[in-house]
Amino acid sequence: MAVLVDTPLWPAHGRLWAHLVSDADLDELHAFAARHGIPARAFDRDHYDVPADAIDDLVAGGAERVDAHELTRRLIASGLRVTARERRGR
Repeated sequence: MAVLVDTPLWPAHGRLWAHLVSDADLDELHAFAARHGIPARAFDRDHYDVPADAIDDLVAGGAERVDAHELTRRLIASGLRVTARERRGR
């Protein structure tokens, strides 16, 4: 079981953002995020959006740095991935 963070590539609000996910358990993800000061409002169904300036602290705290492809692959394999169709409510 691992918490993963990808490369910050997503621009919003004048910053770049990354995704923080668990490859096994949402409870683990929520606990990890809380321990590292990531607010609950940053959670989006299967991941947290985290700013680029938080990445080093998350990695120092135990998150595994991976690229976006690896993060997506492992999130899908975990069964926790919420698809675009599910996000649209279909």
